[in-house]
Amino acid sequence: MKLSIDTPSYNHYTNTALNNLVAIERNNSKLIGKTFKKYKRAELIPEDITITGYQFVIDEEFQSLKIDFSELLTFKVKDLEKADIR
Repeated sequence: MKLSIDTPSYNHYTNTALNNLVAIERNNSKLIGKTFKKYKRAELIPEDITITGYQFVIDEEFQSLKIDFSELLTFKVKDLEKADIR
């Protein structure tokens, strides 16, 4: 299923360890691509390579997803997969 989320400053990833959707600033998300290119597989990426971002939450008022900017979180790069969002 494809989602449509309009957040041009962020790339969207699925956190496979937490099973949720996260937003990583576009400039910072380049680290994810470089890391996967270097290690080739998620299993080979060291646990200490992390990146900061935000998680998505459900906006009850509008019945939609939104980025929760109230807390900057740290995610392991090995747990992130590009989300299928247009």
